Amino acid sequence: MTRKNKILIAVTTILCGAPALATVRARDVPWVVTGFAANTLCSAAFVSRVNSEEVYAETLSVMPGVRLIAWALDYRIDRDRKQATATLLGGAQSRAVYREGLGCYLGHGEEAVDASLPPAASQPQPRLLPDIAGPEPVEPANPSLRLALDRAFAEPDQPPLRHTKAVVVLKDGRVIAERYAPGYGVDTPVLGYSATKSVISALVGILVREGRLRVDGPAPVAAWQSRSDPRHAITVDDLLRHTSGLALGSSLTASLASALEPVTRMNYVERDMAGFAESAGLKTPPGSAWNYQDGNYMILSRLIRDATGGHAADVLGFARRELFEPLGMRNVTLEFDATGTPRGSSQMLASARDWAQFGSLYLDDGVVGSRRILPAGWVSYSASPTPNAWVGYGAGFWTNLGDSYGARTRMQLGWPRDAFHARGTLGQYVIVVPSQHLVVARFGISPNGIDSDGVSRLLADVIAATGDE
Repeated sequence: MTRKNKILIAVTTILCGAPALATVRARDVPWVVTGFAANTLCSAAFVSRVNSEEVYAETLSVMPGVRLIAWALDYRIDRDRKQATATLLGGAQSRAVYREGLGCYLGHGEEAVDASLPPAASQPQPRLLPDIAGPEPVEPANPSLRLALDRAFAEPDQPPLRHTKAVVVLKDGRVIAERYAPGYGVDTPVLGYSATKSVISALVGILVREGRLRVDGPAPVAAWQSRSDPRHAITVDDLLRHTSGLALGSSLTASLASALEPVTRMNYVERDMAGFAESAGLKTPPGSAWNYQDGNYMILSRLIRDATGGHAADVLGFARRELFEPLGMRNVTLEFDATGTPRGSSQMLASARDWAQFGSLYLDDGVVGSRRILPAGWVSYSASPTPNAWVGYGAGFWTNLGDSYGARTRMQLGWPRDAFHARGTLGQYVIVVPSQHLVVARFGISPNGIDSDGVSRLLADVIAATGDE
C-alpha cells in the first residue's frame, strides 16, 4: 500500500470511526475531494467570473474537517482552455471544463470531456412582469433597511467568517434593497447549491400541470418498473420529499466526512449520476422515513430530461421557455453530468436578483401576471410538511409549517410561521414570506450551523423595516 493511500485511509478512519468501512470507501476520497475543488474553481472562474481563488479558499475555510486534507490539494486554472484541474498528493486528479451555455462539466484524470451537449436554442419568451429594478444596485431609502444590510455584511469578531456575497430584498414585486460584496453585482451568477432543488421542484410542477408527470403512483424510472422490485413503490412525491428510502447516505452536511457517503461518490465520481442513484437498493420502505440526499433530485432531474426530449438542450429550452424567461431570470446557468442530465441537486447558478424572481413565483400560487406557471395548489403542496423531517422540509422547500425541530427553531429566531425557503449549503437562501408579500435572497460562503450565517437576524430586520410599507 502506498504512503498516499495510508494517509487517506487514516483520515477517513478518524472521520467515520469504522475502520473497515473507511478502508472500502477511502478509494473514493481523492476523486470526491478533487472533483469538488475542480468544479468549485471552474464555476467561479467561468460562470460567475469572480475571484475563483478567493471562492476556493473561503469555501474550504468553512467546511469542517477539510483542513485535514487541504494541505495536500493543488490546483490550476487554465483560462485559455477554460478548465480547472485539482490534484491530491500529486496523484488523483479531477478536471472541470467550461462549455458555453452549459457551465462546467466534471471529468477525471485524462478522461475525454463529452462535448456532445450543445447549448439550447429557444425563442425568447416575453417576460410577464415589469423589471424588478434598474441596471444599478438598489440602495434602500429606508434607514432601517440600510442598517439591516449593514448587519448582514458585517463580520463577527472571531472566525469563522460569513463571507456574505449578495442580498436582495423584493417587496410587492420590486427590489427595495440590495447589496453586493466587491467583485459581485446585479448580473453575477452565484451558485445556489441545494437551493437548486427548489427549481427542480418547480419544473416538476410545470410537468405535472401539463400532464406529463404525476406525483402519486410509481415514478416512471425504467429500472424500477417491475412490480417485484420494491423500488417500484417509490413515487415522485417520495423523491420530492426525500422519503424514497434509497440507500445512498445523507447530503445534509458539507464536510470532509461527507466524502464517505455513496451520494457524494455520485456527485463527484460517477459519469451517470442519476443512473447511479437509480441503481441503489432500499434502506427503508418507500414513504416510511425521511432522509435528505441528493440522489432523489438527480432522479427527478432525469425524469425532467426524459419528459422534455432526452437531451440537455431540451431541458434548457423547456426551463427557459416555461420558467426562466417568463419570470425575467436573465443570468441562469444549469450544469450537467456527462449524460446530459442537469445536476438538479446542487448546480444552478443565477444572479441574486434571478433567485429573488424565482421566489416571487411562490407569492401568488404560481401565477405570474395573467399566466399560471405552477399547478393550482402547488405552492401549498411545496410548503406542506413532510412527516418526520426534523429540519422542517416540504416538497422541494424547507418549511415552518408543522411541528418539526427546524420549524420551531426558526420561529424562535424570528421567522414567520408562513415563511418557507429554498436553501443551499454554506448559506444560500431564497426566503418567501407570503403574508408580507416579501422575498429575501441571501448568498454567501458561510459555515453551516444554526444561524451562523446571520440570515435570521437579516429576515427579522427586513420584516421590521418593511412591515408598514
